[in-house]
Amino acid sequence: MKHPKKTPKKLRITQEDYMLAQRRAARMEEIAEHGKPVSLRSAVHRSKKVYDRKRLKKAGLDLD
Repeated sequence: MKHPKKTPKKLRITQEDYMLAQRRAARMEEIAEHGKPVSLRSAVHRSKKVYDRKRLKKAGLDLD
């Protein structure tokens, strides 16, 4: 008994696939331009004033 040949599925590019490919391409351009990935997130500025009570307690300093 012979099985009928399976027809290959047609590949469809969804909008999600297109967006992913665009993001990857943009990232590769960025790396080629700058030599490394550029991070959009920068470190948050920490004030010189002391607000972190947990760290003070851990260091053994008394607030009161």
